[in-house]
Amino acid sequence: MSQPGLPHPTSYEVPAATPSSTIACPRAPAMAGSSNVPHKTLLPEGIRVGTVMRIRGVVPNKAGRFYVNLLCGEAPGSEAALHFNPRLDESTVVFNTLEQGAWGREERGTGVPFQRGQPFDVILIATEEGFKAVVGDSEYHHFRYRIPPARVRLLEVGGDLQLESVSVF
Repeated sequence: MSQPGLPHPTSYEVPAATPSSTIACPRAPAMAGSSNVPHKTLLPEGIRVGTVMRIRGVVPNKAGRFYVNLLCGEAPGSEAALHFNPRLDESTVVFNTLEQGAWGREERGTGVPFQRGQPFDVILIATEEGFKAVVGDSEYHHFRYRIPPARVRLLEVGGDLQLESVSVF
């Protein structure tokens, strides 16, 4: 299904290669604030062009918002090269960075490709210019790098979702 406002919908498939890291997340009841998040995946080698990150889960019926952060460190307050934040309570999806303790200019995707009570599949692809976000089988948004992806050391997923798996290729 294509998203309104995208001129050339493109279908994407996760590479057939074996992921370098796949974490299956234990099932918990699909309710807001599920017990299997926040989830953290270390990325000691950073991210390079061609890195693919796949996040699968279910949006609970009473979900407000959830997030995927690509952080430059493990310490609280670490810079975020990408903050991907579906906000069902505001009917929007926000993309941003946290740099030197300050949030950058928010970018918002077109429409909200997430529905309460439904499964989702998000793929983040590191391209030459930025992070390409694919939701389901449609390109959703392209977020230009503000922080070099090689600095990323941690993928963090949290908020109102039931996380099923996180894979890094």
